Amino acid sequence: MRMTLAVHPRQYTIHSFSPNTQLPSEVFAEEVYFIGRTEEGLTVVVSSELELDSLEQEPHWCCFEVLGPLGFSMTGILSKISGTLADVQISIFALSTFDTDYILVKKNCLQSAVAALKKAGYKIIESNEAP
Repeated sequence: MRMTLAVHPRQYTIHSFSPNTQLPSEVFAEEVYFIGRTEEGLTVVVSSELELDSLEQEPHWCCFEVLGPLGFSMTGILSKISGTLADVQISIFALSTFDTDYILVKKNCLQSAVAALKKAGYKIIESNEAP
């Protein structure tokens, strides 16, 4: 089966907060957002259009969505994608949901990432296209 990845049109920013920070309601109004909390900190990924007063932030990330849904019995999907990108020296920030995976790459690496993934046999589309 040929895996299809959709490139989101928006750029994202990864924010770091202290673990007990109360997030502004604007975060929850975003079309897409991710939140992860540990004892050490709170990480939020939102559209770069939303400015947040975070401790640190890393802007200019582009997103590949693995078109799913992906069953929990499917193995190695994220590993193969991240390995393909690591082979061409592209760092990733990976996120997963119940249904699929998301791989973020820096904007300046997007074209190289697309080329590497296509070479590895992945189909790349814009997120508003049908698979």
